[in-house]
Amino acid sequence: MILIDGKKEAALLREELKKEVINLKAKYNKVPGLTVILIGDLTPSQIYVRNKEKSAKEVGLKSEIIKYPENIEEKVVIEKIKELNTNETVSGILVQLPLPKHIDKQKIIEAIDPSKDVDGFHPMNVGNLSSGYESSIPCTPLGCYLLIKKIEPNLSGKKAVIVGRSNLNGKPMTQLLLKENCTVTITHSRTKDLKTECLEADIIVAAVGIPELVKGDWIKKGCIVIDVGINKTDQGIVGDVAFDEVSKNAKALTPVPGGVGPMTIACLLKNTIDCFKRSQI
Repeated sequence: MILIDGKKEAALLREELKKEVINLKAKYNKVPGLTVILIGDLTPSQIYVRNKEKSAKEVGLKSEIIKYPENIEEKVVIEKIKELNTNETVSGILVQLPLPKHIDKQKIIEAIDPSKDVDGFHPMNVGNLSSGYESSIPCTPLGCYLLIKKIEPNLSGKKAVIVGRSNLNGKPMTQLLLKENCTVTITHSRTKDLKTECLEADIIVAAVGIPELVKGDWIKKGCIVIDVGINKTDQGIVGDVAFDEVSKNAKALTPVPGGVGPMTIACLLKNTIDCFKRSQI
């Protein structure tokens, strides 16, 4: 079995992006800029944002973090986003989720200019992705897709099963694999016979948030398994896939942690650079 090393693949992608930023600077005499808005003091969010800033600087991007207290008014955040939308030095805008309860997530997402939406959550980007047009692609499914392509460059005709139907991962993952001519089945917590669906898959992407849901006898020999889950348990952090069992049958498998996570941040940098390039046309 191939253990898919997300840390290694993310490092390789960052090296490519670093070279690209050097070339863009030589061509345009400026570099892409990423601005992250962080509201409140949730520890996981603070860690994510710190990692994003570190990675952005590593590849040569201009990086800025705007911090607001937990009780900030929604309208203040929206005004700041509108200001960033018109700032030419800002190529990408990201508002770190989750948000405090009094702030409407959808309003915040829709306030971001779609051409600067590096998360790929704006309805216009969602629509463009599902229609097969150019768009910003959500970072986690993009990372999953790039990892799958490293193992199997030609996905045409493969049967893919997505476990989980979220806007964050399941739905955009489906669009990416359809574009590669896969036959895609979306399953979820209400699917009647999840095991049977999984047993038919050449590719499984598990992103449902249930610890070790996907078992070893759910996997046919030669299946590529991407585990997006991050679940805190008494045994520590585990994915949505029972790693030890599944590794006996899978052709390739991502670990948790160290699989999809590092690729998500690398893809955020890629999206920022892509937004910059489109803005220069």
